[in-house]
Amino acid sequence: MKDFSGKVAAITGAGSGIGRALAEELARRGCHLALSDVDEAGLAETVLRCERSKVTVTPTSLDVADRDAVFAWADQVVADHGKVNLIANNAGVALASTAGAQSLQDFEWVMDINFWGVVHGTQAFLPHLRETGDGHIVNISSVFGLISIPTQSAYNASKFGVRGFTDALRMELEIDPCGVSSTTIHPGGIKTNIARNARTDESMIVAGSDPDEFVTEFDRLARTTPDKAARQILKAVERNRRRALIGPDAVVFDLASRLPAGLYQRVLVRQARRERAKRTS
Repeated sequence: MKDFSGKVAAITGAGSGIGRALAEELARRGCHLALSDVDEAGLAETVLRCERSKVTVTPTSLDVADRDAVFAWADQVVADHGKVNLIANNAGVALASTAGAQSLQDFEWVMDINFWGVVHGTQAFLPHLRETGDGHIVNISSVFGLISIPTQSAYNASKFGVRGFTDALRMELEIDPCGVSSTTIHPGGIKTNIARNARTDESMIVAGSDPDEFVTEFDRLARTTPDKAARQILKAVERNRRRALIGPDAVVFDLASRLPAGLYQRVLVRQARRERAKRTS
C-alpha cells in the first residue's frame, strides 16, 4: 500500500492512544474507517474527530477476545464499505504481577486481548484483504516483545506471541503472493493510558513495587506521542517493512535484545533489587 486515499482501514482499540491517532492520521489522508473498541465513549470521540476529514466512519463496540464477534465485524465492515484494505490489530491491555502469583483469570485476560485478539483480527480480515489484492495487516507487539521485563510475564508472553505469529504470517504471505503483506509494530513508551488502566495485583506490593510509582515512571519515560507513533506506523506500511521500532527507546530495546540474554537480564535483576531495597528500607 503506497497511499491510503480512498482505501478502507479497520482499527481495533480506536477509542484512545495509538488506535485513535492512527484513525485520525488515516482520515486526514482520505482513508475511510471502520473503528472498534470496548470503550464506547472514547470511540464516539474518535469518530467525531475523524468525520471532520469528510471520510466515512463506522463505529462498532467490540471485544476482540470474542472470536465470533470479530469475524462478524469483519463481514460487516465489507458490507458497509464494499471492501477493506488494512486491519490494524491494536487493542491491548497490561498487567503488573509476578509470574508465580498472577491469577489464571488475569493471565487469560491479557492473552485473550493482546494475543488472541490479534489472531482473531488477522484471520477474520485476511480473506477480505486478499480480495482487494492490495492489503496490509498491522499487528501491534511491543518492546516487551523484544526482551522480557520482571513483573510483566503475561504481557511479555502476549507480545512475544504477536511477534512470532506475525513473523510467520509475513513469510507465508510471501510464499503464496496474494497482494497482502504484514508488519509487526514494536512501540516503546507511548503517551497513552495503558499504564493507568493496567491491572496490578498484591504481588507487586509484596515485591516492594508501588503501583502509583509504576504509572509515574511510565509517564516520565514515555517520550513518543501517539500522533508521532501513528505516522511512523503508516510509513512502515508504505515501505512494507517486516518490523517497525516506534520511538528512540524501542531502538535501545532492540539493541539490548541482540546481547547475550544473561547480560541484559543481570542488569535488569540488579536494577530491580536496588529499587526494591529503596522502597523497603
